[in-house]
Amino acid sequence: MKNVDATVSEGFGREWSTFTQGEFDLNAKERAQLFDEYFRIFPWQDLPKDAVGLDAGCGSGRWAAVTAQRVGGLHALDASANALATAKANLAGRANVFFHHSSVSEIPLPDESLDFAYSLGVLHHLPDTSDAIRHIASKLKHGAPFLVYLYYAFDNRPTWFRAVWRISEVARWTISRSPASLKYAASQLIAATVYWPIARVCTLLARLGFRTSSIPLEAYKDRSFYTMRTDAYDRFCTTLEKRFTRSQIDKMLRDAGFERIVFSDQVPFWCAVGWKR
Repeated sequence: MKNVDATVSEGFGREWSTFTQGEFDLNAKERAQLFDEYFRIFPWQDLPKDAVGLDAGCGSGRWAAVTAQRVGGLHALDASANALATAKANLAGRANVFFHHSSVSEIPLPDESLDFAYSLGVLHHLPDTSDAIRHIASKLKHGAPFLVYLYYAFDNRPTWFRAVWRISEVARWTISRSPASLKYAASQLIAATVYWPIARVCTLLARLGFRTSSIPLEAYKDRSFYTMRTDAYDRFCTTLEKRFTRSQIDKMLRDAGFERIVFSDQVPFWCAVGWKR
């Protein structure tokens, strides 16, 4: 497929086959909380009645499961056949969801046919992120919104925070190039010995009235261990990972034909929405 790293695609197929994010794995309350964090700036009120949109890189279908309840139709697209199979299982019975095994740079839909689109945590794993954004833009009607989440380059964090990330990056580079069984074991060990303890300390500090927003992994203080396990696998088992500053994301969106760019000022960073000119 065009603009797809085969190793990364295979890895995500393995991830979503392992962490299916089904209704018995991720409880409804936590799913709703996660959804709201990513979609808090999405302009639902601007969508037409029975809007039809695109989930570009649907993975397990965890976001599509909520979105499909609010719109007329949703196209769920993923480059991994295994991920798409998981999404189909999770979304079984939803007649308004249509599945496509394709890359984001080869969307099999007519140009200017969609009322909205979103892509969360996907495009920073592609060889050419800008190309993918341009292809999504080509499928949107004029005035349609696009929500994107891309890994941030810690441009709103202090130097010491970025230093911690550089240390973790050494671990990611090593683990992501290991055999599949070792990748899984290492990521789960990190979830248990790093994510969980720090998250629970943040939970305690927050209850005592302390601010925890500057602590790495603070966002997991209200998350289940299942989510930590999933995200640790996602973070440390992917060979291709890009990070962008807010200004870089703004430029990519504007170059693709989006305007009125709005960024969320809360984690996860960076979430942005733009409207096609």
